Amino acid sequence: MKNQCHNPYLPLYEHIPDAEPRVFNDRLYVFGSHDQENGNEFCELDYVAWSAPINDLSDWRYDGVIYRKQDDPDNQAGLPLYAPDVVQGKDRRFYLYYCVKFQDAICVAVCDTPAGKYQFYGKIQYPDGTIMSDNQPYDPSVICSEDGNFLYFGFAPCMINIPRYKGQDLKGGSVVELEDDMLTVKGKPQIVIPSLIYSKGTSFAGNEYFEAPSVRKINDKYYLIYSSVNTHQLCYAISYKPMQGFVFGGVIVSNGDVSYQGRSEQDKLMSVGNNHGGLVQIHDQWYIFYHRHTSLTQYNRQGCAEKIYFEPDGQIKQVTITTSGMNPMPLSGNAFYPAVYCCNLSNGRMGALTSLGRTNSEVDFPYITTENGERYITNVQDNNLIGYKYINLAETQDIEVIYRSTQQGILEIRTDPLGETKGIIKLNQSKWWRSAETCIKFTPTEKELYFIYKGKGNISLMALNLKGKES
Repeated sequence: MKNQCHNPYLPLYEHIPDAEPRVFNDRLYVFGSHDQENGNEFCELDYVAWSAPINDLSDWRYDGVIYRKQDDPDNQAGLPLYAPDVVQGKDRRFYLYYCVKFQDAICVAVCDTPAGKYQFYGKIQYPDGTIMSDNQPYDPSVICSEDGNFLYFGFAPCMINIPRYKGQDLKGGSVVELEDDMLTVKGKPQIVIPSLIYSKGTSFAGNEYFEAPSVRKINDKYYLIYSSVNTHQLCYAISYKPMQGFVFGGVIVSNGDVSYQGRSEQDKLMSVGNNHGGLVQIHDQWYIFYHRHTSLTQYNRQGCAEKIYFEPDGQIKQVTITTSGMNPMPLSGNAFYPAVYCCNLSNGRMGALTSLGRTNSEVDFPYITTENGERYITNVQDNNLIGYKYINLAETQDIEVIYRSTQQGILEIRTDPLGETKGIIKLNQSKWWRSAETCIKFTPTEKELYFIYKGKGNISLMALNLKGKES
């Protein structure tokens, strides 16, 4: 590989949430919505594509804008484009499925190449030309299998007070079969995962459908990934049939690590918000793509990915969120890392992010921010935790941090959040970025690095420099 892989996997200035990973012609493409850094609502920018060769998942390439908001003839006002999907049809062309904010329809654009300029094709419709608007047609996901062409979709915010959907019959995740024109449906939508109000007596109770379906066929089974009513979780359902018989499988990932090894909602390790992603296989390894939240708002999301593993019975165990992501091994312990590569950032009582974002006076926890092109962690206070995993710490002999601090304090260094302190870094008061470091020794098995701040005031952290013998 040219470089190491890490989370987030794209450059830090790029915010591509809701990513659908797809492999075409030996390249891994991600198609997602597009947040504006420091933006004020979801999906403010046009669709772009990024891709990497399947033999080097660190070598990401920006493929440019593939579809602009105004390319949709009914969106000349430039409303946000929500989570998309791209699939290759039987005619070998590539079909982009998407939705426009508050327009109750699924739209389709088409292109001859995966990351070229897509052209508007039409809206999902019934044979008589009527636009399909049943069951809240948002978040499309499409599969072309030997069983047919199937479109999954749905939005069921039963647990959120959104005036637009008040009083509506929010049934859950739906599926329709498409004709080979990839535009015309063969019949009415079928509910495959129930919403909160329809889950009684089903396997989905407690993990009901909210949004964000993503479908794959793996070993004769359909795996339908979705965001549950616990919005930070990506769950999965399994069936041998594309339009019926789905049962709850479990949680794959939470962007706050909630429920991983029994972790409670109150003990989340990152600020949480919505989640959306999908599965992809690269060589013999499967990955789950998801997104994390930055800037004290749900509107600034960055793509992440983790390795997953299938049990012999086809089940998927929940995985923890990491810094190393798709890297085939722990990251180097002799390297310079932006502090915002952290996979844990918590004050031990994290609340969920709201749409109030930066104007929410109730939010008082550490977060990732951007200012004048600099990206760093800020508002770290006494006993707050910053974590990175997995790193080959046996290579590390010295740790340097770039920081600012409103008071004097220390960073305790641990390899277990609840374990012993292996060293400290003393921090002086400074309104400018400065460095501090300490010598340290780790054992060959230690792969997790945690900092716990002890002191008054608050600190910001720009970078950490792990130094080995040759540094």
